[in-house]
Amino acid sequence: MSDLDRLYRLGPIHLAPSVTRMQAATLLFGAFFSIGLMTFIAVGQTYILNAHLGIPTDVQGTISGDLVFWTEIITLALFIPAGILVDRVGRRLIFAIGFLLLAVTYVLYPMAGSIDDLYLYRIIYALGVVTVATALSTVMADYPAERSRGKLVATVGVLSGLGIVVINQFFGGLPKTLTADGLDGIQAGYVTHYIVAGIAVVVAVLVWLGLQKGTPIHHEERLSVRDLFVSGFAQARNPRILLAYLAAFIARGDQSVNAVFLILWGTTAGLAVGMDSAEAVKNGTLIFVLAQVAALVWAPIMGPFMDRMDRVTGLALSMALAAVGNLAVIWMADPTPGSAWLFCVLLGIGQISVYLASQSLVGQEAPLNKRGSVMGAFNVAGAIGILIITAIGGRLFDGVAPYAPFVLVGAVNVLLLALCVVVRLSGPAKPAAALEKV
Repeated sequence: MSDLDRLYRLGPIHLAPSVTRMQAATLLFGAFFSIGLMTFIAVGQTYILNAHLGIPTDVQGTISGDLVFWTEIITLALFIPAGILVDRVGRRLIFAIGFLLLAVTYVLYPMAGSIDDLYLYRIIYALGVVTVATALSTVMADYPAERSRGKLVATVGVLSGLGIVVINQFFGGLPKTLTADGLDGIQAGYVTHYIVAGIAVVVAVLVWLGLQKGTPIHHEERLSVRDLFVSGFAQARNPRILLAYLAAFIARGDQSVNAVFLILWGTTAGLAVGMDSAEAVKNGTLIFVLAQVAALVWAPIMGPFMDRMDRVTGLALSMALAAVGNLAVIWMADPTPGSAWLFCVLLGIGQISVYLASQSLVGQEAPLNKRGSVMGAFNVAGAIGILIITAIGGRLFDGVAPYAPFVLVGAVNVLLLALCVVVRLSGPAKPAAALEKV
């Protein structure tokens, strides 16, 4: 057996041929920081709106939704080119550049003197999200053997969730700690954001050093840029890939609703009862963190379970769990950790289940030489989900009720559950074990 065909394991996870333990460990390291650094924008932005810019709370839902909408307009245009770059120049370069772009975002964000500045900085943030998300999802599809795909995706989900909890919990509460130590609110915002930016730079360097060089296909197997450009959406002729794209629509929308509106709900509720900005943001962050802790605990249960069933069946189950979690929020009257914990647990379970199931399905179905482009299209679908759901959700949050964005997501979960049943009944099952080639 040549080195290129050598098979490794990282704990219980069987790796694809030629993927080493160090490379797989670097993927897991990058996964820990990737989503956490991307979602910190919601915590940091809420603090900037209140402590730096003094924006009235009754319009923050619309502003937050519009900022996310603007970000997703940009990502829509860039996910396919990013997927092509991942297929042509390699995963690790794009991954590292993405973290550097996130670092630049967090250096600039506390400098904002107006909402218009935040829109400008969101362009850089969008570039960071596109490159990190595309590279992460592509490497996550590259590295596992098929029989361990659910386990690796679940491990990535656990570490991503842990990163969200650690980064948002610690840095969400850091301004309060800094102000208690004598800094004013604006200085605390600067220090917090600069520390987060420094972490992003360190992660960029380590990802560059640790991931596999190049691409996992031979030069002669590479498709042209034109073929890569159209191949992502052309693969939607496969009903299972189309279903994965639709699942990405709601998975990313669900993540965004939780990150933006759960934090905002807890923050505005805290301000309404007399908390200062730092304390109110901490309250909003805590209920968001509760949801992520639930996801963290649930992922290692759900991932191996999905390796034992057809991926579409797993997605159907996930949609059912997400529908329950999102629709139950109608009865969450008090968005504080002590009162809202059960609703947050249900939200976290539903969110991580859809994420795991959609990533497992698209990773199984995407052709190797078109994988970056398929992941680009997958992420475009997710960006459309964020764009539509947050734009509508922000207005529902301000104009109807804080729970309204979650009900919107729950309704889409129900629709996609029905579609999963249709796709599952229309074709044979594909259990992971039957697809294993090694």
